[in-house]
Order: sequence, then C-alpha cells, then structure tokens
Amino acid sequence: MSDEKQGAPAPGTPAAAEPYTAPGYDQPYEDGGAPAIPSEAPAPSPRAGSARRPPALPPPPSSDDADGEEEGMLRMSFMEHLEELRKRIIWALVGLVVAFVLCVGFADRLWAIVSEPAVIALKHLHANPPKLAQITPMESFMIIWFKLPLLASLFVGSPWILYQVWAFIAPGLYKRERRYAVPFILSTAGLFILGGLFAYFVAFRFGLEFLLGIGMLNNVQPVITITEYFDLFVNVILGIACVFELPVLIFFLTLIRIASPRFLLRHSRYAILGIVILAAIITPTPDVFNLMLFAVPMNILYFGGVGASYLLVMKREGRKFPWRRVLLWMAMGLLLMAGVAWLLVARYHFRMLPHWPFLAR
Repeated sequence: MSDEKQGAPAPGTPAAAEPYTAPGYDQPYEDGGAPAIPSEAPAPSPRAGSARRPPALPPPPSSDDADGEEEGMLRMSFMEHLEELRKRIIWALVGLVVAFVLCVGFADRLWAIVSEPAVIALKHLHANPPKLAQITPMESFMIIWFKLPLLASLFVGSPWILYQVWAFIAPGLYKRERRYAVPFILSTAGLFILGGLFAYFVAFRFGLEFLLGIGMLNNVQPVITITEYFDLFVNVILGIACVFELPVLIFFLTLIRIASPRFLLRHSRYAILGIVILAAIITPTPDVFNLMLFAVPMNILYFGGVGASYLLVMKREGRKFPWRRVLLWMAMGLLLMAGVAWLLVARYHFRMLPHWPFLAR
C-alpha cells in the first residue's frame, strides 16, 4: 500500500478533529492542558459582548511621590528614641534654669506683683489693712526667692519648652505636617500665658476679695500666712492656665481624627455641663458670680477650639471658609454690645472704667 493510501482515512470514516487554538495564543490546547503565553492578544471584536478584556490595574505610585512624603523622616531604634528624649529634656531644663536665673533677679518686683491682689482686697475691706504673716524663718526666703521665680520661669520659658517637645516629635512627622510647628508653639504658649493673665487680673482678685470679705464682715480679723496665700495663688494661676489649652487639645484631636466638629457640636451640652462642674472644682469661692468668671471663658475656649477644628476639616476637604458671613455676624455682635453699653451709660447713668468690669454705677 502506498504512503498516500496509508495516510488517507477510510471511506465513510470521519476525519480526525484538528486541535483547537485559542485566539492570540501560539500553542493549541492539548489534552485539556493550559495554553501557552500569548505573543500578542488581538483586539476584541465589538460584536463579542461576552468576551471582554478585564479592566486595567492602576499604575503603582511612583517612587518620587513616596520619597517626597517620607522626606526627612528619621528611622530610629528604641534606644535612639530614648537618647533623643534625654537630649530634649536636658535642653528644656537648661532653658528653664536660664529663665529661673533671670526671674531671681526680679524676685522683689515679682513678689510685689503677686501680693498686690491681697493688698488691694484688704484695703477695700479694712481701714487699717493687715499684712501677710510669716510664721517660720525660712518661709519668706523659700517663697520669694525660690518658688515664685520657679513659677515665673514656667511662663517665661514656656515657648522654649514647647519647642523642645515639638523637636522631639517632628522627626516622625511628614513634611506637610511640620508646617504646624510655629502655630503649635505660638498658640500653646500664648494660651498658657493668656490663661495666667486672666487668672491674675480677673479670677484671683475677685475670688480673694470674696473669701476675705466673708470673715471681715462678721468681725473676723484675717491672719493670712504667706505660704497659704502663695499656695492659693499657684493653684488658681496654673489651673486656669492649663484650662486655656482646651482649643489646642480639641484641634489635635481633630487632626488625628479622634473627634470632629459635628461630633463636638452635637454633644456640646455635655461639654458645657462638664465645663461648669470643672469650674466649680477650680473656683476658690462657692458663689455663682465667680463660678461664671471661670465657666464663661472656658465655654468660649471650647467653641473656639471647635471653630479651629472646623477650619481644619474644611481645608482637608478642599472647601473655603465663609469669612464674609462670619465677619458680618461678628460686626453685628459688636454693634449690639456697643448699643447696650451706650444705653447703660446714657440712660441708667453707668460710668466707664479702665479695668474689669469696665462699667460701674
């Protein structure tokens, strides 16, 4: 039999099926095996509705963007973190010591400023006001020449101390987050000093006059030791100065996405209640007037912090703040206050004072 006859199929026998080749593949399927890798896939026909190419994956982020985000970030071990912490604590203490030495040079003047509220309160309540009493020989030296300069150095050196705190956490921040350094230092130190000034000129003076007046109006001769007076002064000054940091706390809670302006406003009634309770604890007197002297500024600080967090959220979302509307409302509020002051002076014969409460009859 010839080769042609051997290769040809017998009459009536169906021809052998050719192996199927998938479109775009070089090798056919064999015995159910997987196809080889295509050399070049053809473009799908618009009529083939069922055979669609899968969506393309997004391109990976470029290394330039990642390098820009992590530019300047330091990778430190645990021991290196401890070494950096030790370094910043030493520098903060050095600044505190320098401020302490400067304040010691003005110790007499500082004590005159601190004792002025007691002198004024006693003059208002007594014709021959007594002086602050010294019980132990070391009492005046420890307070006037050590404790008082140390207290003053906390306020004088607060910007330097806060700078050291920021310098410790800055290496772990992104470049876009480091621009908050100057606002953080200025706002935190400024609010701390502003709280101390408010406590000295408003809260402590009125509270002390109320406390001394209770006894002197009932034929009680006050004998105030220098230690008790200074302890009360420190508690009020530092307590209110720390409370004035509330806007900074709210801002950073929003920055790290723990709180939001909507959440803070929704639960503002609980915040107001907590502020009143805290003011009642800090207030050195039990009367409502001094309680409001603490509670009202604290509530203003709370809503000021909510406003700052709202600005942060708007900037994060790419929205613009409605400055015109806010300035209009502020102008209307100032005009209303000016109108009330004019009515009190013109009709009810009040007079303007250069100090708090600025109006008296």
